[in-house]
Amino acid sequence: MSTDKNRATAAAILPLVGGPDNVLSIAHCMTRLRITLRDRSLVQDEALKAVPAVMGVVEDDTYQIVLGPGTVARVTPEFEALVAEGRSAAPVAGAPGAPGHTVTADELAAQGAAIKDARKARNATPFKLVLRRVANIFVPLIPALIGCGIIAGLGGFMTNMGWLPAVVPALAATATGFMSLIAVFVGYNTAKEFGGTAILGGAVAAIIVFPGVTKIDAFGQQLSPGQGGVLGALAAALLAVQVEKWCRKWVPEALDVLVTPTLTVLISGLVTIFGLMFVAGEVSSAIGTFATWLLATGGAFAGLVLGGLFLPLVMLGLHQALIPIHTTLIEQTGYTVLLPILAMAGAGQVGAAIAVYYRLPRNRSIRTTIKSALPAGFLGVGEPLIYGVSLPLGRPFITACVGGAAGGAFVGLFNQLGTAFGSNAIGPSGWALFPLLDGKSGMGMTIAIYAGGLAVGYLVGFLATYFFGFTRQMLADFNTDPDTEPAEAAHPERTKEPALA
Repeated sequence: MSTDKNRATAAAILPLVGGPDNVLSIAHCMTRLRITLRDRSLVQDEALKAVPAVMGVVEDDTYQIVLGPGTVARVTPEFEALVAEGRSAAPVAGAPGAPGHTVTADELAAQGAAIKDARKARNATPFKLVLRRVANIFVPLIPALIGCGIIAGLGGFMTNMGWLPAVVPALAATATGFMSLIAVFVGYNTAKEFGGTAILGGAVAAIIVFPGVTKIDAFGQQLSPGQGGVLGALAAALLAVQVEKWCRKWVPEALDVLVTPTLTVLISGLVTIFGLMFVAGEVSSAIGTFATWLLATGGAFAGLVLGGLFLPLVMLGLHQALIPIHTTLIEQTGYTVLLPILAMAGAGQVGAAIAVYYRLPRNRSIRTTIKSALPAGFLGVGEPLIYGVSLPLGRPFITACVGGAAGGAFVGLFNQLGTAFGSNAIGPSGWALFPLLDGKSGMGMTIAIYAGGLAVGYLVGFLATYFFGFTRQMLADFNTDPDTEPAEAAHPERTKEPALA
């Protein structure tokens, strides 16, 4: 996408979210432009979904516009520039919506939005709010994880092929440098997210990766650099935030600049060294051991459950709890065995969407939505299909989960048979996960198993939806063209009622 096109997309979005004065903050993750709004009522949802580059919208703690990987990173700076340029402009009021049709894709999207709103109202529990904040710590790290993961895969491929041996060490250093210091970035983001001074969180977390900890004994054991990993960094930074807040409350203002950072780093650092590193290390080891045991002994069943439940977890926001687990597994083994299994949920969703396309041949509106969203779905961006098609339809969401369960069982079975593999970064799924696959059985076998899992997910999701995703009444309601229905009603002799399966 060219710069002009990126700016045009940003310019199209801005008035539809209420103009510059309605935007309080701007951020982006791997696929979504995240906006904090002053007045939600000024947003024109349906017009926004009609912008060509927009794949969908998701309303959570922020208003999220799905643009897809790559695009969002280019549109966001243009959007920020336009907001800065137009801060003094008056917000644009929402235009009245166009008349709706009973079975259009727009109405399905509206139903999906209503489901999300109801879910948000029911499930804005303290636990889930904490999960969102934890996700905010790790989401900014995903681009670096992906880039370093692809470089690591390239280095491994070149090693296996015997290509450019002098370059391979440089690639290894480039790929592993970030991972060796990831605890520092986690500590920095944790303190920033929870209201502390970011650099103090990073300073305390840096203790975990400092080579000199090998000279320290804690709980009768010699510490090792990196012990506790990201979980230890998360806990250390959270402690630092609490110590800092206590100091800000009690330390005299004249001494604050000297005493507060000193006590924050000293107290949090000592607790990290003589407690958190050991405890977090034990927890991290237990997570890795359990994941390995689970897939080695019951991989097929575990894959069935994980693949089948992941879409509901995404819908409820509980998938955010898996981010630290993925990162911990990558730290320990070089890859997370869970992500390829969870990615099968997206395959089931794609298969279900294709079945909906063929089951509703007369509904041009829904079919157009599916055609526009499928490319993103193949690349692992499933929100447009989930919230625009399967979830508001109901039954196709369940059959999509069935497809994900089948694909997960396929991948899990091979783990159980001894062919363990995973992703060396978190973030993408679908076809976008291929460059990040890693395992101990060779890339050929790893790619073949993952591709086989996707194929199973597509096929089972399609068949389950095609044969069980619609009742007779649903077909009667949805298998119509709302744009031509009035004309057909005026001339019934021109219309033949299709037979229902």
